[in-house]
Amino acid sequence: MDDKHMQIGEVAARTELSLRTIRHYEETGLVIPSARSQGGFRLYTENDIARLMVIRRMKPLGFTLEQMRDLLDATDRLDAGDTLDDGEREALLERVRTYRQTAAEQVEKLRIQLARAEDFAATLGARLEQNAPATRV
Repeated sequence: MDDKHMQIGEVAARTELSLRTIRHYEETGLVIPSARSQGGFRLYTENDIARLMVIRRMKPLGFTLEQMRDLLDATDRLDAGDTLDDGEREALLERVRTYRQTAAEQVEKLRIQLARAEDFAATLGARLEQNAPATRV
């Protein structure tokens, strides 16, 4: 097998996504294997892995599958090297900027949520220490 192509198991290990999740993203059209082996196995490239990593990073930020598809479409078109007129290029860049802004807002919300969770864990730890039985020497 060409070492530029990987089977789904290796892709799952590298992306830390389950086989089922990768297949789901294929079924929804978010990522399509670059090739198939003679035996019919899905074969992926580094570009496919990069695409899966974008999806993986968007998911915990609450992006929908449709939003993921829209962002990937915009970045695919920007990266394709096709000649875009200034208006098309600016519209695509604006879509990407909008997703970046939404991601930044979600990250800030997660930071606040994490700080609250850490405070809660510390409160519980303090309560346990306060109520721990005294040790005898």
